[in-house]
Amino acid sequence: MTRSLVAILAAALLLAGCGSAQVLLSKPAKVPAGTDFSGNWVLTGSSGTGQREARELLVYVFLETGKSLKITQTDSGLFLSFDRSVVEEFRFGENDSISVGAISATRVSGWEGTAYVVETLDEQGAKLIDAYQLKNDNRQFQRTIEIWKKNEKILALVQEFSQVSSGK
Repeated sequence: MTRSLVAILAAALLLAGCGSAQVLLSKPAKVPAGTDFSGNWVLTGSSGTGQREARELLVYVFLETGKSLKITQTDSGLFLSFDRSVVEEFRFGENDSISVGAISATRVSGWEGTAYVVETLDEQGAKLIDAYQLKNDNRQFQRTIEIWKKNEKILALVQEFSQVSSGK
């Protein structure tokens, strides 16, 4: 092969890679020592931008919210109950396909330091990032929600919860 043919093939492969679909990377399943989200929490504050535009994206159907939050943490995952009705289950270190009706997505979850992070990627390439973390000596619980469309942050929301009881 001539050098120019090799250069053309290399450029073609590089360009093909640029158009490939986004892939979510697996996250660690090991719970950081002393980290337990279990308890009953009540929303005390919320701030954010972009909710109207985010509602138009498919990935938005995977976003659950509520004013009260009951969390049960086991050795292998979290169960979150929003307003005593909607229950969301996350398995530590999951990397799986999920669906709500006809809408499918890929989900990965796991630990980034002491934060539990869930990433959901829909078929159109929009991504929901949901991060949970204890604050203020474990007396407050913070949830950070972002929705991305391509390289643009469409939704940014921070929710603060105070503990009602430990639930342990």
